[in-house]
Amino acid sequence: MNVIAVIAKKDLLIEWRTRTLMARVVPFALLVLVMFAVALDSEPLLLRAAAGLVWLALLFSTMLVVQRSFDVETQDGVLDTLLACANPSRVFFGKATALFVQLFALGVVLVVGAVVLYGVAISGDRVVLLVTVVVSATGGLAVVGTLYGAVVANLIGRDSLLPLLVLPVLAPLLIAASRSTEAAFGSNTIDVANGWAWVGVLVVYAVVFGSAGALAFAPLTESDA
Repeated sequence: MNVIAVIAKKDLLIEWRTRTLMARVVPFALLVLVMFAVALDSEPLLLRAAAGLVWLALLFSTMLVVQRSFDVETQDGVLDTLLACANPSRVFFGKATALFVQLFALGVVLVVGAVVLYGVAISGDRVVLLVTVVVSATGGLAVVGTLYGAVVANLIGRDSLLPLLVLPVLAPLLIAASRSTEAAFGSNTIDVANGWAWVGVLVVYAVVFGSAGALAFAPLTESDA
């Protein structure tokens, strides 16, 4: 557990010093929400689409955060050193933990942005559902982003390869997160009970890819070396 905490702390300290999330990713994600608001220009339509737009913005932003995380380590050879000195599965979970913290913070910002820009109203009994959705969905994004970030880390053209590989894999997460968030936002098209059912899909998704990532991280990084 100490190795996981140390690696997560290292990645978060790098983010704290470079301010990549605050300076580049947060403005980009909020701009996506603003552009959707301008393009749709219909309050009923925005309220209906708000949940999906939040997760689309977070999904696109995930690509930036993952690329930045692995760019720093591949340039300095840090990833190879970590894998040589520590259990690869712990390296995986350490990096995924740091990514989760960043994406969760960004998810909170985007939910607030949806409330401000789209007029979403979240009642008290739906707050627990919304928090659970953000935690489980960002957990899934973190493990998938870490796994595929390692796959393309040492490849030429990794900036374009990462979205091509990750976006199809993240499609089930996008659907489940959007539907469960729609329930949390009080949509008439889905009730809270069905929202919790979609949360179950998110949890299973995160567990499956977390387990697969822990097992595959070592051979995938070795093949890229």
